[in-house]
Amino acid sequence: MRSILGISAYYHDSAAALLRDGIIVAAAQEERFSRVKNDERFPAEAVAFCLRQGGIAAKDLDAVVFYDKPVTKFARMLETYLAVAPAGARTFLDVLPSWLGGKLDLRGTIREAMPGLPDGCPVLFTQHHQAHAASAFFPSPFDEAAVLTVDGVGEYATTTIGQGKGDVLEPLVELEFPHSLGLLYSAFTAYCGFRVNSGEYKLMGLAPFGEPTYAAAIREHLIDLKADGSFRLDMGFFGFLRGWSMTHERFHRLFGGPPRDPDAPLEQRHMDVARSIQVVTEEVMLRLARHAKALTGRRHLCMAGGVALNCVANGRIHREGIFERIWIQPAAGDAGGALGAALAAWHRTPSGGAGQRPPRRAEAADSMRGSLLGPEWSDDEIEAVLRGHGAVYEKLDRAALIARTAALLADEKVVGWVQGRMEFGPRALGNRSILGDARSPKMQSMMNLKIKFRESFRPFAPVVRRERVQDYFELDADSPYMLLVAPVRTELRVPQTGTLSGIDRLGQIRSTIPAVTHLDHSARVQTVTREQNGPLYDLLEEFERVTGCGVLVNTSFNVRGEPVVCSPDDAYRCFVGTEMDHLVIGSFLLSRGMQPHPNLARRVAPRPD
Repeated sequence: MRSILGISAYYHDSAAALLRDGIIVAAAQEERFSRVKNDERFPAEAVAFCLRQGGIAAKDLDAVVFYDKPVTKFARMLETYLAVAPAGARTFLDVLPSWLGGKLDLRGTIREAMPGLPDGCPVLFTQHHQAHAASAFFPSPFDEAAVLTVDGVGEYATTTIGQGKGDVLEPLVELEFPHSLGLLYSAFTAYCGFRVNSGEYKLMGLAPFGEPTYAAAIREHLIDLKADGSFRLDMGFFGFLRGWSMTHERFHRLFGGPPRDPDAPLEQRHMDVARSIQVVTEEVMLRLARHAKALTGRRHLCMAGGVALNCVANGRIHREGIFERIWIQPAAGDAGGALGAALAAWHRTPSGGAGQRPPRRAEAADSMRGSLLGPEWSDDEIEAVLRGHGAVYEKLDRAALIARTAALLADEKVVGWVQGRMEFGPRALGNRSILGDARSPKMQSMMNLKIKFRESFRPFAPVVRRERVQDYFELDADSPYMLLVAPVRTELRVPQTGTLSGIDRLGQIRSTIPAVTHLDHSARVQTVTREQNGPLYDLLEEFERVTGCGVLVNTSFNVRGEPVVCSPDDAYRCFVGTEMDHLVIGSFLLSRGMQPHPNLARRVAPRPD
């Protein structure tokens, strides 16, 4: 098989990914095109983009691969409903039409959605966690590694440990539904008033404002955790087996009250609950990592699944030194399953003989191309969009653009930054980003409230050149995908005084780079190399030349409830709809005060979250 298309859809954050001769050519989430956050529909526009990027049509595909086995998943759901009947009947009746309407016959659904697909092109299926494991190991820089996947649930599996060597992935251990670390964390996400499957980042960001006062209660009542990281949940505290609610009245009594209404103020209790489940999650992940090491004896670890996006837990695993190196799939959630499905199918075919595919060779960095796998636009295409909006702009050469942007950032201006191919996965890695001065004490609150329109406690990530990372952070590792949290160096910290607690501590200056230093003096670090992202690397270098500081704030170019921008039109509309000062897109520099439109409607309204 030469051209393989992977698809994830219908559950959360649908996506498509294309391999040509085993090389990752393109990958993108449907939400970036449809502008519907976490769009779970069939990824028609993402599929179309991947085929365009690969220079092929559906008729040229050798295989289409879906990222899980829907019949097996439906069997598990049916078993669950029967086990708790008559409870859960309403939920079952709610979801049944969507399954009978196309999910069970996904081969037919895919062929209907891709009319150019030839009858002879096979439509294949992987297991959900097989796709996660393939996405973790095969693009990694390791010839051999332990592989850990942790999420909500696939068909039956919620957690797996395996090992990879060359072209072979071997599963070793599996935990099954309903005992799920991902669902446990999501239950607390919902309890604290955040949206499941998108608010877990908020819970993680809220945790440092609290104390782990409920951690013992979680260990005693909710989770029976073993030394090897295996565990069982007491389902009497949860509601997701019987209905749409994640938690049960017993859960609410244990933690001091009913779930928080999303519009209600955050109380210290919610912060303590967030800190408590974060502490327990880290403990589970550490035990799983240690067991993976003991089982496999491998020096390296690869990770995927939604829980692998918990960068605080990832940082703990790294600092504990359980493995020499760890590598985490940047699209670790369901979207990355599309890529994993395609990779699993490719590596299932024979290698080594005449006319067969070459054996896998791990690349020195990885084979994700910086996860810059989405679409890009030429300067001519960008300019046509800007003219269509009547925008006022300057066109500059590369050196002038870098110099002007660095000077604006040094003056505490906030800059939207759109360059090259869009990122695949939840993080903006410097091509669809909003940038700011990490030295500014007001930058975090200003970005959150006036530009991102989100909660003031949400932290921002620092981006730094790889060779300078140890000058600012206690981290001696690559972190190109913003998936490791590390402490800010002690000598850069500012001593804390006073008796403030909770959210009141938000305004305290905690280091010489306060805009990216979280309450516990940690930071979610992104490292950049010139080979991976030349424009951003050059901007960091120039900013340091101007200011003496080698760190910038990097956050995703979007507002609350909206996907990261994709096209020049998305970027311009978001730019003029916020209080962002400037937009740098391709070779063009725009200033907010000079634009003719104070606001432009989005193609799709931001989704409430």
